[in-house]
Amino acid sequence: MHAVRLHAFGPAENLTYEKVEDPRPAAGQVRIAVAAAGVHLIDTAIREGDKGPLPELPALPTVPGREVAGTVESVGEGVPSKWLGKRVVAHIGFAPGGYAELTVTDAARLHELPEGLDFAEAVGLIGTGRTTMGVLQFVELDEESVVVIPAAAGGIGTLLVQYAKHAGATVVGLAGGPAKVARVRDNGADLAVDYTAAGWQDEVRGYLKGLGGGGATVVFDGVGGAVGREVVEMLGAGGTHVTFGWSGKEGPVTLGDDELAERGITQVNPLGPAMMQRAGGENPVRVLELAALEAYAGGYFTPAVQRFPLREAAAAHRALESRGTSGKVVLIP
Repeated sequence: MHAVRLHAFGPAENLTYEKVEDPRPAAGQVRIAVAAAGVHLIDTAIREGDKGPLPELPALPTVPGREVAGTVESVGEGVPSKWLGKRVVAHIGFAPGGYAELTVTDAARLHELPEGLDFAEAVGLIGTGRTTMGVLQFVELDEESVVVIPAAAGGIGTLLVQYAKHAGATVVGLAGGPAKVARVRDNGADLAVDYTAAGWQDEVRGYLKGLGGGGATVVFDGVGGAVGREVVEMLGAGGTHVTFGWSGKEGPVTLGDDELAERGITQVNPLGPAMMQRAGGENPVRVLELAALEAYAGGYFTPAVQRFPLREAAAAHRALESRGTSGKVVLIP
């Protein structure tokens, strides 16, 4: 089979498309003919040599990738033969192997796909969708909610816009550049604004003032830095700043106790143990994956994806790092 391997930590160019041996499923595992493989910002950090959430960096050479969708083509000992030929999606964990034509994973990780669900969209659901459902556990949205979403054209941002609109909220979506702003508008945002344009802050503040309230009630901030800080300033009293990541070197927006008390706002960070504890169950990750699949089935959201050929994994990494992508980035073998 062909796979993308990393032989040395460093720039995206270190990802090489090459021929390797086919993996074999062990007991309790299946082998999947991969139709779509997810790319995550964590993948780019690990590629650079930053272990991120991993206890340690993977041994080299390694095949990156954590989320795949495809068809089960063989099963290991102890796995029911009913899985053969099934269309599935799985988060394979931090074990390497996603950027490949074939991969193996535990049968317990599989979700069977409903008819009509695209493989690439399925990857978005159990990756980006899972995180989105985890973030949404920490707020309640309704017709009175006024939501501001930086990076609204991204994978999580796209789903947050859709979910908030389904709940009846008023949504302001920010994105970088006219093309992305158009996608945010088409996705249902009540106001779509280019945060790279001069005066964007005044446009958003003017819109919020026109609603007759005291500002935004919720900010979903996965950007941080200067844009994140500007958006936090738009929160009204009683508002909630949900911070779940950052896209630049400036880092997340961290609010001190004095500012929180003075403005009467709340800051929550859903990532990590807090998200897992809130999800509950013996396998919180799977709980959130199922919630994302159910949200799709219920019409709450549909993930946006941007596809790259598997052999162009390096280009996908560069585009993701430069914030030149929209939606979930997916590799297609």
